[in-house]
Amino acid sequence: MELLMRNMFQSLGKNTSANKLAKKYGLRFGAGRFVAGETIQTAIDSVKRLNRDGEMVTLDHLGEFVYTEEEAQESTAMCIQTLDAIAEAGVKSNLSLKMTSLGLDISRELCMKNMRKILNRAKLHQNFVRIDMEDFDHCQISLDIYKELRKEYDNVGLVIQAYLFRTEQDIADLNQLNANLRLVKGAYKESPTVAFPEKKDVDENFKKIIKQHLLNGNYTAVATHDEAMIEYTKTLVSEYRIAKDQFEFQMLYGICEDIQAKLVKEGFNVRVYVPYGVDWFGYFMRRLAERPANVWFVLKNLLK
Repeated sequence: MELLMRNMFQSLGKNTSANKLAKKYGLRFGAGRFVAGETIQTAIDSVKRLNRDGEMVTLDHLGEFVYTEEEAQESTAMCIQTLDAIAEAGVKSNLSLKMTSLGLDISRELCMKNMRKILNRAKLHQNFVRIDMEDFDHCQISLDIYKELRKEYDNVGLVIQAYLFRTEQDIADLNQLNANLRLVKGAYKESPTVAFPEKKDVDENFKKIIKQHLLNGNYTAVATHDEAMIEYTKTLVSEYRIAKDQFEFQMLYGICEDIQAKLVKEGFNVRVYVPYGVDWFGYFMRRLAERPANVWFVLKNLLK
């Protein structure tokens, strides 16, 4: 049953008709728990609150299903506006983005042009940009673009997914760039020819790459709500005497807030991934697919 629900929500997340319908009706039925509103101001207000609680943030102006150059330019402008708003508010936040929202599916050249605009503005504000990894079809080109950008910029990082077979080798290759990586389990539906189908194998690979990247001496963002993985990371950094400024824990907005607060109290760096914007549907569907508890939360809102 759980697998069936996961597949259903992952499929819905890629459905353009459902996405348009969601935009029309706005953040309802519980989506507001996971998305910090539709405007930059509501997002900044959330960042301020999280900063007061001792947590850093990465803001993500949500965008998927970009098929025209005009849409890609609009998304780029919103990323730049987000960086400006962060600087103006003086909050502790960097920026996360998806390159498909910048025109990657239209042309690599368009995406590179837009990435440079964003990274130049981030550099002006002494800020950092994280490239989110998307589905497997975009994996290699995302890595290629990241490597090219690192020749010009030191304020850009990438996300690497533990459920892919290729990940261990990718991290070994990225070590040459001293890459700042966010390590995640992975939230897209992938073929068993490219990804571990069993959770236990994903978990073991996640542990392996956390250790691999930390012991390479590179900055590591461990993005998980899995308490076993959090405890594993704590044990690892204690055993190898890894400084707390070499890593951080990252969690999603609206999920496991008690664990976030506990980690802050224990003196760990915690960053919350805060998405906002009108194009929230695909992101919301992936959150429902990841955790069955999220589905029951939404159902309770429907019944109210």
